[in-house]
Amino acid sequence: MKQKHIHLIGICGTAMASLAGMLKQRGHRVTGSDAAAYPPMSDFLASLAIPVAQPFGERNLQPLPDLVIVGNAISRGNVELEYVLDQRLPIQSMAQILHDEFLAGRERLVVAGTHGKTTTSSLLAWLLAEGQRAPSFLIGGIAENSSLKATSTILLSSIKARSSCIIFPTD
Repeated sequence: MKQKHIHLIGICGTAMASLAGMLKQRGHRVTGSDAAAYPPMSDFLASLAIPVAQPFGERNLQPLPDLVIVGNAISRGNVELEYVLDQRLPIQSMAQILHDEFLAGRERLVVAGTHGKTTTSSLLAWLLAEGQRAPSFLIGGIAENSSLKATSTILLSSIKARSSCIIFPTD
């Protein structure tokens, strides 16, 4: 796998910060930006030595990244997104990079619903780990027993966002 410089616009969202950690664990150079960084995600990103630029701006994309991931909270009119589009930089959604980098070829367990996804997902991750399954997982929070390793099973807490349903194809 070729190491890439991947920049995440909106990196301080819970899912985006977790994705940043997973990408760094896979050996990519990860940078990001957000309007405001605050705990717990700012502390999490700092612990992984992932730089977070504030506020949004074209300068945050220098040097130019190989790939840009745009968070669901980012809309047209965002100065970084507009620069990425003007420069025709490679761009992917969080859902697409999750599929491409982490889901293909792995058993997937998805917890969905209106309430309790983070709690249920954390409990399920713990049960699987105790059962010697040691899953990787992406949960809408920082679990005490979190793992960013790419194992054969990945547990996802469904994201309440516009495009998240595309991360669950049955390839």
